[in-house]
Amino acid sequence: MRVVLAVVLLAAVVVAAAELPEFREAPAFRNGAGCAGAPTIHIAMTLDATYLRGSLAGVLSVLRHAACPESIAFHFVASSASPARRLAALRRALAAAFPTLPATVHRFDARLVRGKISTSVRRALDQPLNYARIYLADLLPRSVSRVLYLDSDLLVVDDVARLWATDLGPDAALAAPEYCHANFTSYFTDAFWSHPEYSSIFTNRGRAPCYFNTGVMVIDLDRWRASGYTAKLEYWMEVQKQEARIYELGSLPPFLLVFAGEVKAVEHRWNQHGLGGDNVAGQCRELHPGPVSLLHWSGKGKPWLRLDAGRPCPLDALWAPYDLLRRRGARDDLLAAVA
Repeated sequence: MRVVLAVVLLAAVVVAAAELPEFREAPAFRNGAGCAGAPTIHIAMTLDATYLRGSLAGVLSVLRHAACPESIAFHFVASSASPARRLAALRRALAAAFPTLPATVHRFDARLVRGKISTSVRRALDQPLNYARIYLADLLPRSVSRVLYLDSDLLVVDDVARLWATDLGPDAALAAPEYCHANFTSYFTDAFWSHPEYSSIFTNRGRAPCYFNTGVMVIDLDRWRASGYTAKLEYWMEVQKQEARIYELGSLPPFLLVFAGEVKAVEHRWNQHGLGGDNVAGQCRELHPGPVSLLHWSGKGKPWLRLDAGRPCPLDALWAPYDLLRRRGARDDLLAAVA
């Protein structure tokens, strides 16, 4: 009986391990001499098999460029719908790449949003985990009063402490780069703008509403909780699902409906987004003019997929040195570039 049980357990381990590729161990990064008393920076990211490679590259980039990397605590959000063996495999991959990383994996209950998600222009935008950022105030411990949310398709090429230190002022709950030149009306349908009750939501905002990308956000969780922003975001998701189709782009429009015009603006350098092209073709894009602290491959085209297909865009070469994927027969020379 014991032999049979051992065989079953071994088979389960082998299957779980086979579900994900192998990753190399990243270099160890240590605090500098001036890090005594440095505040803990809390960073939240999602963790799933589809974007795991991007998540690990993103973590490596954060640690590589931080003056106090050991003062960063990562919070990974994984879907409760993932089988136990898949979650175990994700944990192993994370531990293999970053054995000493201060990290916590939080389970997100996908049932919270399954009845609220409507189809959008790209299937990836419809996944429950894409909406987990709405629930960070509930997922993270109350002792965490501020969090930096980062998407899993970006690289940080500056000290993240500078973004963490963003002054939110007396009232703002969210800070992010704003793009006021973008056509804000295009993020909502004619059904939204023709409905006087819906469109009046922006009337009493502190400033004119502007587009912002939700892949990089500094969030004051205490203010979020006190103002009940999760419920406000859920309200617009329910309007979309039950009353009228008022938008097309997944979890972004509810954030615009709740926060646009009241976001604390951050320098554009902290989200050079759109490097993955649009949500349909995923074509190559160039950087926006100006300095760069964060590269974001938002859009359909992901650098690891384009590199694997042998059809990379020029800027994908900037992502490649942070790729921790272990390839058979390959050396770890690329890691030397970020060590």
